[in-house]
Amino acid sequence: MMPCIPTPIKQKKEPPERRASTRLGKYLQRRNDMTEAGNLAAVLGKPIAHSLSPLLHTAAYEALGIAEAWSYGRREVAEAELAHFIETAVQPDSKWRGLSLTMPLKKQIFPMGTARDKWSSFLQIANTVVFRRDDDGHRASATTARLDLYNTDVFGIEAALNDGEQPDSVTVAPVTRPCMIIGSGNTASSALAALGEAGLREVVFAARTPSKTRHLLEMSQRLGISARAIPLAEAGEQMRGAQYVVSTLPSHAADGVAADLIRGGIRLETTTVLDVVYDPRPSDLLRVAGNCGAVTVGGERMLLWQAVAQVALMVGVDQKDVPVRAMRAALNAVVGEAERERK
Repeated sequence: MMPCIPTPIKQKKEPPERRASTRLGKYLQRRNDMTEAGNLAAVLGKPIAHSLSPLLHTAAYEALGIAEAWSYGRREVAEAELAHFIETAVQPDSKWRGLSLTMPLKKQIFPMGTARDKWSSFLQIANTVVFRRDDDGHRASATTARLDLYNTDVFGIEAALNDGEQPDSVTVAPVTRPCMIIGSGNTASSALAALGEAGLREVVFAARTPSKTRHLLEMSQRLGISARAIPLAEAGEQMRGAQYVVSTLPSHAADGVAADLIRGGIRLETTTVLDVVYDPRPSDLLRVAGNCGAVTVGGERMLLWQAVAQVALMVGVDQKDVPVRAMRAALNAVVGEAERERK
């Protein structure tokens, strides 16, 4: 076996917040001005200027021929501001139809709405809000809206894993071997759910502080999955033989794992690696894993597929009718341009 190519890991030259504004931010104009469209949707969070969600949803609206009636933007909303925002958005004359949420809003929203799908209920995490009214969910009325909550992150991860080999397909290959999830946050919970849907029976959680994976170990037990936790420093060696590896860490937090793959000469020909970050693209983990023989999947694919499900829910169309290829083309154009700029 040839060892993986010892590609040097690039040194970080600027803080994450500056990278977000200079690398992708220059290609993304904020859409907080929200047009006169009758149906409004947006992604909420703080910070939020880096989000690619407006790009994806707007591409879908244009391909569906509803761009004049629907507008999707960004709104900077902190934890302390969410309740007030929702109180305004549910009013009878409101044009709000849907929201995409970032952490920690994905958890904070729960007392304000009702879980409407399996995984939002099970995980108590919702990244999608759909405003519903008894008379007409697509225009302002005399009825105060209720909040329907959904989790499309699980679907996004599941579809992204399969997307590495079969673009535009949304069914992940059956899991027949152990897998690894790197990280211990809420995205790790969604990754566990996605792999569980595909038949996962054995998983290793790698975290800087293994004791923080206790909730994941408990969740695994509830799902009938055998699980154990290891220190992040052991992740590189343990990736050997895994069917899927999903890194849920922030940008550059998995760089040490990439370095361990190089030092250990580890081969990954039978492994698919998904890194949920999409800036930088590819991440050091994906670049090195690819050199070691793995199929690699960038976080932009998870972003794409969770947005596909969101468009269907918010607009009220069948998911098979969502224009995936138009959304993918818009995403690739922007992310690809940012990648060329970095080189």
